[in-house]
Amino acid sequence: MIKTGSKTQTLMNIFAPRVLLLFLACLLCLGCEKNSTADEEEQNKPKVALIMKSLANEFFIDMAEGTRQHHSANPDRYQLIINGIKDESDLGQQVALVEQMQAIGVNAIVIAPADSKALVPVLKRAQQAGIVIVNIDNKLDASLLQDAGINIAFVGPDNRIGAGLVAEHLASNLAPSDEVAILTGIPTAFNAQQRLLGFEDAMHTAQIKIVDVQSADWQQTKASTIAAAMITEHVNLKAILCSNDNMAMGAIAAIKQAGKSAEIQVVGFDNISASQSLLENGSLLATVDQYGSQLAIFGVEYALEILNSGIIPADKNTPVDLITAEHFSKP
Repeated sequence: MIKTGSKTQTLMNIFAPRVLLLFLACLLCLGCEKNSTADEEEQNKPKVALIMKSLANEFFIDMAEGTRQHHSANPDRYQLIINGIKDESDLGQQVALVEQMQAIGVNAIVIAPADSKALVPVLKRAQQAGIVIVNIDNKLDASLLQDAGINIAFVGPDNRIGAGLVAEHLASNLAPSDEVAILTGIPTAFNAQQRLLGFEDAMHTAQIKIVDVQSADWQQTKASTIAAAMITEHVNLKAILCSNDNMAMGAIAAIKQAGKSAEIQVVGFDNISASQSLLENGSLLATVDQYGSQLAIFGVEYALEILNSGIIPADKNTPVDLITAEHFSKP
């Protein structure tokens, strides 16, 4: 009996580890199958790439964060890839990003183009490769799109209307024949062109004199340098209209340096968080909120709609609102 028991124990010693290994292998296979299914489900979700302009601009930082939150709330609907360029004049890098997204096989690109014309050829190639393109923020040049024979939906604000709102508010604080200057964005950007027109519309209507218009390429430091020169050249300057809040902050710094904070008013566009304290202390008279954190979300939803239906929808105008210090003093 002892001998038989010994043989039994020996057999158990031999086969028990094998049984255990077989059991673990089964579990591993089940886990692999489960992971494989999850990976397959992930791969079947459409890949949507968001390509923005300058990641140094708070407006686009907010845009990226808003899109991440939307994706977190809708993880089963799409995969998200977020990209951006170093500054808004780096057109070559933005073109390269579109090409990279095409190479990795994304299903849709939602893009805020740094230039309304330069991005059209690469976006045409991407669209011809079967990628859905949705244009946000800065509208692509309509005549170039027509010449290229492509249709790309635009989702974004009416920049001329938005600029008109803030310029009209400024005009109510000025007198006819007062002198003002304008700091605009990159000249070939449609939104910069439209904001300039909105500023000019309101100033002409109020019979206020525009004595200088210069591009600061959306950049705070460049805006400060140009504004300082404007202040020196135009001694009777009463206001500077800026096509974004970054440039407005540059203008405010130059005005403060010149000791003319009580004499020269500033308006901006974008309503970035840094604007709030400037509005509250009176350095910034007003700005425009175009709801940047929601803008790319509208674009993503349009992209998913096109992927599902195959139909490119009409352009969509998103909200623009005038923001003044009163918005932060309400109970």
